[in-house]
Amino acid sequence: MPAFTTRAAAVPVLATAAAVLLCSCSAGAGAGTAQNSTAAKSGRLLTTTLGTAKDSRGPAPEITGARKGGTVTVANEADFSHLDPQKIYAGERYSTSLLWGRQLTQYQIVDGRPRLVGDLATDTGTSSDGGRTWTYRLKDGIAWEDGKPVTAQQVKYGIERTFAPGFEIGPTYWPQWLTGSKDRTEAVKKYGGPKKDGDLRAIETPDDKTLVFHFPEPQSDVPYMAAQSSSSPVREDKDTGTGYDLKPFATGPYRIVEHRQNQSLTLERNPHWKPETDSIRHAYPDRFEFTFGKAALNTAQEVFNGQGAGATTLTTKDTLPPELIATVERDPAKRRLVVSGSQGAYTQDLYIRNDRVTDPEVRKAIHYLFPREQARQVLGGRYAGDFATTLSSPAVVGWKKYDLYPVAPAGDVAKAREHLAKAERKVTKLTYAYPTESPQDDQVAQVLVDAFAKAGIKLVAKGLTPAAFSDVVFGGGDNPYDLFLSTNSVDWPTPSTLLPLGYESHLDAVSNPIRYGNPRVDGELARIARIGDAQKKAEELIDLEETVMKDVPLVPFLYKSISQFRGEKIGGAATHPIYGVPALANVYVENS
Repeated sequence: MPAFTTRAAAVPVLATAAAVLLCSCSAGAGAGTAQNSTAAKSGRLLTTTLGTAKDSRGPAPEITGARKGGTVTVANEADFSHLDPQKIYAGERYSTSLLWGRQLTQYQIVDGRPRLVGDLATDTGTSSDGGRTWTYRLKDGIAWEDGKPVTAQQVKYGIERTFAPGFEIGPTYWPQWLTGSKDRTEAVKKYGGPKKDGDLRAIETPDDKTLVFHFPEPQSDVPYMAAQSSSSPVREDKDTGTGYDLKPFATGPYRIVEHRQNQSLTLERNPHWKPETDSIRHAYPDRFEFTFGKAALNTAQEVFNGQGAGATTLTTKDTLPPELIATVERDPAKRRLVVSGSQGAYTQDLYIRNDRVTDPEVRKAIHYLFPREQARQVLGGRYAGDFATTLSSPAVVGWKKYDLYPVAPAGDVAKAREHLAKAERKVTKLTYAYPTESPQDDQVAQVLVDAFAKAGIKLVAKGLTPAAFSDVVFGGGDNPYDLFLSTNSVDWPTPSTLLPLGYESHLDAVSNPIRYGNPRVDGELARIARIGDAQKKAEELIDLEETVMKDVPLVPFLYKSISQFRGEKIGGAATHPIYGVPALANVYVENS
């Protein structure tokens, strides 16, 4: 289950006009709290379009009222599990890393609307040979934090790293597409990374400014895939291995001057960043100071009461603590400080290891046992999102509403017992893994433990550090966990990256962490892959969703909303329409 980017195609209509995303409401200058999150209810959609070479030129459009100067404090309970660009695979980390990192392409946000443009590149790319060849030209004047120019060879080296051991948790598109492989496991047998196999011939760099990608099969989605952090350059002389995960070398408007793991991260201006080369980012604050370890409730109280650094503080990881919801709703001044919006195409679901919980009757029982209402209440009630019944989000092109196994939000123990009675083997124990990022994670685990106990199942809950959860559950190795709750999304907002890249039985465990497999679904996906019309392909994939969900590979939970908070002197804080968190590249410190 991947985390997030966006999809576009060079030829099909969906590519340039219909990459639909949910509206994300701005916050900062007087925005209110979210009421409903789904596209079906909001009635307002955003369309991600492909920008031109002109759109790709810097500087980024100015934000009305913004000023330079000051220090922004970003208070998050947990540190980042990864900063290495080739290991980043989550929306919040994508968004934050834009402060110091750049990619071939990226999303330009103007008045809350996303447009894909060239970032390092002069445009979103040029295809030839029926989509098998893509060419990018780097802009002039882009430099590293030490002033040395960014070269095509360094972009190539960064992409080559995605094949290497240790990078299994990042996006797998470059390895699969450049080698014509079905999954990463097969790809790395053909090329094992720059340290092992040297030069990757599928990427040519005829000069310091040009990259030519050669794919065995046509790839229409390269422009949007090139916005992923895995498309960031890395300088070989600065590649410190595991150390690069703590302090990558900068190409963006800020550089990392200090990173004390699990304590703090300090950014200062990169003197060699030139705004005229960058149509994406601003550099309004002088400095960003990230702090880790303080409970979200304590930070939120400081922000709402203007205590300490609260007036110039915001969060990108933590959400509005449920304990403060009533207070916020009663107080308009505090309500102004809530940054609310739909979390793109994100859904939150209870995932089931289908190779461990093999009996469909047991999976159906889990579906009926899952206490959606109680779990959502712990996570913030309606602020957390709307109850889901489908595999994909309403933000996905062609989405259709269905509910194959209707159940009350509180669950249905009697119905669960009926399905357990039909199971071939009695189930008395299951295991549940979760990341210990906040007290709510522990509380949700206890809610699940209590709910499963009502049907005679002992649920053994195991809390893991965020990094361990990511590496163990999504890293591809075997693990002893049957269930895990996770917020995930398609890699771009059409169904093209959901079933084909997560639910084919031949995929490795990195791509298919729940180990789902159904021969009929495999056959249908092979047939649909040959459909040339993008709209028709989307419709077929959405229809196939119901076949998958009849097997209950997971339990739908929420179409995600997100509500965070910002200090009264933080301007420009708005939920990024792609990444679903406040866009730090747009924030500024207001005048006193």
